[in-house]
Amino acid sequence: MPALANTSRALARSWTAHTLPAAKASCASLQTRSISEVHATSSFDSPFKGTASAPNVPSFAAYRNRAKGETGPKVFSYFMVGTMGALSALGAKATVQDFLVNMSASADVLAQAKVEIDLATIPEGKNVIIKWRGKPVFIRHRTEDEIKEAEDTKWESLRDPEPDSSRVKKPEWLIMLGVCTHLGCVPIGEAGDFGGWFCPCHGSHYDISGRIRKGPAPLNLEVPEYDFPEDGKVVIG
Repeated sequence: MPALANTSRALARSWTAHTLPAAKASCASLQTRSISEVHATSSFDSPFKGTASAPNVPSFAAYRNRAKGETGPKVFSYFMVGTMGALSALGAKATVQDFLVNMSASADVLAQAKVEIDLATIPEGKNVIIKWRGKPVFIRHRTEDEIKEAEDTKWESLRDPEPDSSRVKKPEWLIMLGVCTHLGCVPIGEAGDFGGWFCPCHGSHYDISGRIRKGPAPLNLEVPEYDFPEDGKVVIG
């Protein structure tokens, strides 16, 4: 065993004597290599390589040129939009003017704005219907009994309260528009439950003063503007 230990120590000394000088020589050769040689042989590129120079900033010249090139088309578009708006306004104005002209009364309608009626042709107890402004007008020559009945009616309790005296200027002459106040139908004279007018369309009954007494109509028959310029004459309108 002592002999084996001595042999091991001899081998270790021999290995150190041969390998240590070679290792030292190798380290010396590595230290003498230049930095350029290291960079030339290395496969690693530093991320900071080239940072000393100006950074690679993108150029916006192309975008500026594009914006300058679009200025012309945009101005033209705005001009066209403004022109079309002005033309549309002029067209709308002309349309409204034409509509108002067409809606205004024509010469024949203006000629019928006032109608004169000879009352001497209407016997007592009878109705006549005339046309005024495209609407029928009832003219009733009332009898003494009809006048008394109209005046004696308790008008305060009616649906559309109105005394007979406020509906006539002369008691014997009742003048009204012949248009039912329900849906615009033309009532029939000398008919109904109250001896006045009856609308067969929906069953509205008016008395001898033209006041609604029964049925769906909400108001009395309308009294137009009229006047008696002289005895035996009436002007409506």
